[in-house]
Amino acid sequence: MTNGFPPGFTWGAATASYQVEGAVSTDGRGPSIWDTFAHTPGRISDGTTGDVADDHYHRFSEDIRLLADLGLTAYRFSIAWPRIVPAGSGVTNPAGLAFYRRLAETCLDNGVTPYATLYHWDLPQPLEDAGGWLVRDTAEHYRDYAAVTHAALSDVIKHWMTLNEPWCSAFLGYGSGEHAPGRTEGTDALKAVHHLLLGHGLTLDAIRSDEGSYGIALNPAPIHAASESAADRDAARRIDGLRNRLFLEPLLAGKYPADVLEDTGTTDWFGQFEADLPVIGAPLDFIGVNYYCPTTVAAPDGPVSSPGGPTTQPGSENVVAVDTGLPRTQMGWPIQARGLRDILVTINKLAPDLPLYVTENGAAYPDELTAAGTVEDDERQAYFEQHLAVCRELVSEGLPLKGYFAWSLMDNFEWAYGFSRRFGIVYVDYETQARIVKKSGRWLQQFLTS
Repeated sequence: MTNGFPPGFTWGAATASYQVEGAVSTDGRGPSIWDTFAHTPGRISDGTTGDVADDHYHRFSEDIRLLADLGLTAYRFSIAWPRIVPAGSGVTNPAGLAFYRRLAETCLDNGVTPYATLYHWDLPQPLEDAGGWLVRDTAEHYRDYAAVTHAALSDVIKHWMTLNEPWCSAFLGYGSGEHAPGRTEGTDALKAVHHLLLGHGLTLDAIRSDEGSYGIALNPAPIHAASESAADRDAARRIDGLRNRLFLEPLLAGKYPADVLEDTGTTDWFGQFEADLPVIGAPLDFIGVNYYCPTTVAAPDGPVSSPGGPTTQPGSENVVAVDTGLPRTQMGWPIQARGLRDILVTINKLAPDLPLYVTENGAAYPDELTAAGTVEDDERQAYFEQHLAVCRELVSEGLPLKGYFAWSLMDNFEWAYGFSRRFGIVYVDYETQARIVKKSGRWLQQFLTS
């Protein structure tokens, strides 16, 4: 045992293609919805784009060596669909496949196991123009892209995740419009939920082999009612349904939660596609959990902090977010490490033998370089300490938690916040592209190697 964790426990850090790669028009890459969104005035809070980001496309060897030097043995990255199939469907781009082969081989050369996510939100723009995730064709095009990618790279990548946080893709992309493609389609956003999950199932069927391990990365969260009143408990039921059960039940139990479909008036629409449920519910080798914070909600007469965040989903009308006084990160997200326990135990009860990974966990703070050239991010270090203590407890209790990935390896383009939020254990000077390991990164290194 090392620090309470068994031998073979996976320790890694994560990134996503649009957030770090840059090189958006290099070697045949096509445009994605995030290219379009970031270049639309007013969409990104600081007016920046991911055109250059961390220049990871050219600096990945340096970044992977840095990850390995920190004592991490796994790298979770995402593959950019527009690099592989620039138009979303049709012709494959060999240069895109070659880039990810170089990346994976560099991981292996440095003793780092590659974990690839096939979709981390960068839908090719031509497919959005044809309807995006609101149309079924996108799920089938996604399967085809994934099959090509897997066939080309499965000799060097053995661990695959189909989707990252489909809740965000559907509800922030097509519900609230906070993320690309920036659409506000009301309850039609639930169509995107189904097509994303269908794409996941079709892809598993197309790529699964005995030599690989296949899963999905979700962002479930514990949902608490602000009080024991019937109205507040019903508010919590609604948000738990939209945030958690709408994804976990079709994946693990082969059905959509009836109350969520009734709440959103989509029972008849979903009823047309019951034949898709066995595809969506195909057996998984693991589930990845991206955990950041819990959510407390109330009916509108409760103590309101802001109506944003998790209550922007279609079907969450008459629900408000409540500030319970917990400390918060720069994102405004409340810090509660035991929420990680709650959500992992919940999933374990649904699928007792299914391996689990924490595929993202971290915090944003307004980091600054000191005169000595260091970043003293004590709050982030404390965040990691608290959440890793929970992971240690769960492993000791026998829960099948197999690995932990810090979010993020390095500061990057934080979606609609641009470069105004830093999550990395490595500081990035965006003018020079210099990488500087933060105090939290050095702490993690010592934790892993002591």
